[in-house]
Amino acid sequence: MALRLIEISLPEADRGGAEALLQGEAILCVWQQELSDARILLRVLLPAEAVEALLDALEKRYASTKDFRVILLPVEAALPRPKALEDALPPPSSAPARELSAKPERISREELYAEITESSRLSTVFLAMVVLSTIVAVIGLMRGSVAIEIGAMVLAPLLGPNMALSLATTLGDMKLARRALKAGVAGILTAFVLSVGIALLFRIDASSSEIMSRTNVGLGDVGLALVSGVAGALAFTTGVSAALVGVMVAVALLPPLVSFGLLLGAGRSTAALGALLLLLTNLICVNLAGVVTFMVQGVHPVRWWEAARARRATRFAVATWTALLLALVGVILLSEKKQGRGLLPGHISDVSQKLAP
Repeated sequence: MALRLIEISLPEADRGGAEALLQGEAILCVWQQELSDARILLRVLLPAEAVEALLDALEKRYASTKDFRVILLPVEAALPRPKALEDALPPPSSAPARELSAKPERISREELYAEITESSRLSTVFLAMVVLSTIVAVIGLMRGSVAIEIGAMVLAPLLGPNMALSLATTLGDMKLARRALKAGVAGILTAFVLSVGIALLFRIDASSSEIMSRTNVGLGDVGLALVSGVAGALAFTTGVSAALVGVMVAVALLPPLVSFGLLLGAGRSTAALGALLLLLTNLICVNLAGVVTFMVQGVHPVRWWEAARARRATRFAVATWTALLLALVGVILLSEKKQGRGLLPGHISDVSQKLAP
């Protein structure tokens, strides 16, 4: 089980109330220390899944209290092992205890917010990683090397902005949404402009099998993007390494994005439309799956007025993403139906070449 250490700084006069909140079965250990200026420091060891309930209870009771401060720290290991500590705890007998025992199987909202916000920060490092991943992806697509393409996906920092947008929608946080959109659009534009520039400066084999495979969209691509979005959201909410799951999101976003730029730069505008359709489908699926996963995981604001705004934003986002996805699925099914007549985006140019004198 993942453990967290919470440090709570409170006035001495509030010691009794804080101790009552900590009488829960989820609490493994509590240490108290007297500080200067009539303040106390409480250190609480508990499972990561129980952190959010405790933080919400503390915020509701002490948010307006002067000198109230909470710091959340990850714990690598603890002795004695948590199981022995849990066996020694008495059964819960109070309302705070029952509240803390009803915990979601994920990390706390505050920890999730801090991690996703940091991963979606637009910086020179973020843009540099986009540039490097784009160059590696171009080489992989041109050589037809899946190993090189996977390397590009490891570098691509595309998970953060998409998950940040999904979380911002779930929480109704417009500030985080603007930050996520800014980083996401900057990353996509950087990869697009760079791939177009490479196609203009160098001779690109636009008929490469790896590139052309991204010009046709199927229902399997929709499923891959949905799974990628769910995996990305679960990676953050459960504390799994987001770097590994980020490869799945990069699989859905980076290759079609780079293929779109290369084909457009090489003058294959018709085939480029197929790659653009795949990119748009994947973006919609990843964000829709992220929002739904955060909802199922019970991620929501703690204050009632923020919760009402978040519900409106979530309903609007889910309806919008779903409508766009259904429209794209309709286009995909229509394209598959007409595939025998050569009317798929990736095949229109081939038909026109055969009809040309």
